[in-house]
Amino acid sequence: MLRTAVIAVGTLLLLPLFLAGQGMADRAKAPDDARAYILWPPNGTVINGGKFWVRMGLQNMGIAPAGISHADTGHHHLLIDTELTNPDEPIPNDKQHLHFGAGQTEARLELPPGTHTLQMVLGDADHIPHNPPVMSEKVTITVR
Repeated sequence: MLRTAVIAVGTLLLLPLFLAGQGMADRAKAPDDARAYILWPPNGTVINGGKFWVRMGLQNMGIAPAGISHADTGHHHLLIDTELTNPDEPIPNDKQHLHFGAGQTEARLELPPGTHTLQMVLGDADHIPHNPPVMSEKVTITVR
């Protein structure tokens, strides 16, 4: 009886670790040669007035709207002045994490004066980064 109770308690204690591992296994696999990049603006650009176009690119993968699951596809997310904190969770949707779930590859932005970073991250149908994450280099811009 005591042995059964110990096994049951041990199983309950290990269950969260098992389930956390399952989340990682569910991430969509990205091709080894997949590459994301920001076409515009290039690193170091100075933008007068704060309004500008961001153009995002993707190589060796395709674009599919959010909610549509196809192998080797995803949709763009633009991180502004932030980092990708946990690739095992959906990318947040807020002012620092812009979602382009309709499959857009460009967007008109307006940022306040100052120095800003931009980084594009590809998300799967459920906004979760691929495994490994497909993300651009960070671009730093200055808005005057």
